[in-house]
Amino acid sequence: MANFGQEDLRVVNPYEVAFREAVSAVGGAHVLQSARVFAGVAEAVADCSLVVGTTAAQKRELQQPIERVDAQDAGMTVLREHGGRVALLFGSEKFGLSNDDMSYCHSLLRIPTSPGTPSMNLGQAVAVCLYEYARTGASPHPSMRETAVEGAEIEQMVQMLLEVLEESGYTNRITAVSTEHKIRRWVRRMRFGRRDVPLMLGILRQVLWRFRDRR
Repeated sequence: MANFGQEDLRVVNPYEVAFREAVSAVGGAHVLQSARVFAGVAEAVADCSLVVGTTAAQKRELQQPIERVDAQDAGMTVLREHGGRVALLFGSEKFGLSNDDMSYCHSLLRIPTSPGTPSMNLGQAVAVCLYEYARTGASPHPSMRETAVEGAEIEQMVQMLLEVLEESGYTNRITAVSTEHKIRRWVRRMRFGRRDVPLMLGILRQVLWRFRDRR
C-alpha cells in the first residue's frame, strides 16, 4: 500500500491483533500502525460509496450475479472516475471473500491469471490491484462527489426494505440470510444518487406505517 501511495488500511476481524507488529517493507510500517480494525464489513465500508471486491478467475458463482471487471485499464478507470470514497475489498488469505462479504460489493474485480492457478497470494493481489489503480490517472468530475451515496446510507435503505418485506410476508418464502444478500446486492446495483436516498426512505417509511397501522 505504501509503495503505491495508499495509507487507509481497514482490517475486518483480524486473526491476530498483533498484525501491527508484522515486519513491513521499508517505509510501510506506519500503514500497519495506523490501520483501523472493524468487527464487520458493513462498518468498514460505511463511508464508502463504491465497494469493489476481488475474486479469483474461477471463483464459484454467486446466488445472484454481480458485475465483474478486470484489474486493467477499464476496471480501474471506473474506480478512478468515481466521485466518492472507493474501497477495494480483499478476502482472507485462506478463504477469500464469503457470499456475505460480497453482498456489500457493487462489483467484483478479477486479476487475469492462468486458469490452472487462479488464486494469488494476498499481498501480491493487493500489489497488482494498487499498481493498476496508480497508473490510471483519471480524476472524478467535481459534481460526481456530490452525488455519491455512502455505504451507511445504502445499508439504511437495505434494512428498511427488509423490514417492509418482513411485514409483507415475503421473507417467509426463502431464508432471511438469502433475502438480505439478494436485497443488498440489488440496492447496490441500482446505483442510487444521494438525492434519491431521502425519497426512497420516505416511501419505505410510509409503506411500513401503512402495514403496521392496519395490523
